[in-house]
Amino acid sequence: MTSRYADKKVLVTGGTGSFGHTVTKKLLTRDVDEIRILSRDEAKQDLMRSEISDPRVRFYVGDIRDYQSVERATRDVDYVFHAAALKQVPSCEFFPMEAVKTNILGSENVVRAADDAGARSVVCLSTDKAVYPVNAMGMSKAMMEKVAQSYGLNNPHAETTVSCVRYGNVMYSRGSVIPLFIRQLKAGKNLTVTNPDMTRFMMSLADSVDLVEYAFHNAMQGDLFIRKAKACTMGDLAQALIILFRSSARVEVIGTRHAEKLSEALASREELARAQDMGDYFRIHADNRDLNYNIYVEQGDIQQAHFDDYDSHTVSRMTLHEVQDLLLTLPEVRAALFDAGIRTERTV
Repeated sequence: MTSRYADKKVLVTGGTGSFGHTVTKKLLTRDVDEIRILSRDEAKQDLMRSEISDPRVRFYVGDIRDYQSVERATRDVDYVFHAAALKQVPSCEFFPMEAVKTNILGSENVVRAADDAGARSVVCLSTDKAVYPVNAMGMSKAMMEKVAQSYGLNNPHAETTVSCVRYGNVMYSRGSVIPLFIRQLKAGKNLTVTNPDMTRFMMSLADSVDLVEYAFHNAMQGDLFIRKAKACTMGDLAQALIILFRSSARVEVIGTRHAEKLSEALASREELARAQDMGDYFRIHADNRDLNYNIYVEQGDIQQAHFDDYDSHTVSRMTLHEVQDLLLTLPEVRAALFDAGIRTERTV
């Protein structure tokens, strides 16, 4: 990250998660003054405190559902990475109101507290499941995006810039499928895949941090940033790991789970119609029409007919060889291969 973080205070909500670990370690390579980790799991905080062991990292026990928790952690901060969320699809299906309380109301608390504290910028982390959502997790994250974007509409002269980033599967993040596949391989089991033709966008944790940093550098009020990405099938992902681990395991199809999509979209055609191509990224400006409803009712956008969704089924798809190369960029995968006594000469 750049010198803009020098002598600054940064808050990471949900900071004991995979993203929080990665961004904290990267920030510590700069002259950041203080990193505050806000989460409700004191056990994970204690593990992270021992692992990082840096006095610049301070831990706040609290819940984003409680405004006082957020307000206390946000005092005098310059930047906020909002990563706290309920992310597991099945959990949100069974307990949708919990997703509402954390992902929607909790996010509103974060934005409001950052504004009250005079923070320069807030970046909220979203997911491809927010596009045409079919499950409670995706719906709640879509509403989180609306909460973030509405801040700018209602506060046009605010000093705090609130933006969002949206990305697909973060490889080797907590609860993701790659660690599960590796555990199955190590145990000599077949790899369980819901549907081998299912496609997903793939991104490393490092890329997710770069995306958030890009938003901090470039965001205007209400912007949504998307990193362009290739996709792969779940069948190819499983097969690539089988090859890397020199396993005789087979892919065992267990069937699509409840509320699971065959593909995911990072952006809808409606969003792409107003998107700005930034090279490696799309910048989607907020719809900044005001409460003059005639504009909504009487004026349309003829450009939308010329765009397709940015969908994992339609973008460039990685070959099996490319999936292997991408997996080998992950330190965790290389470490697991080393532990298994497997050396690879593949250049990454």
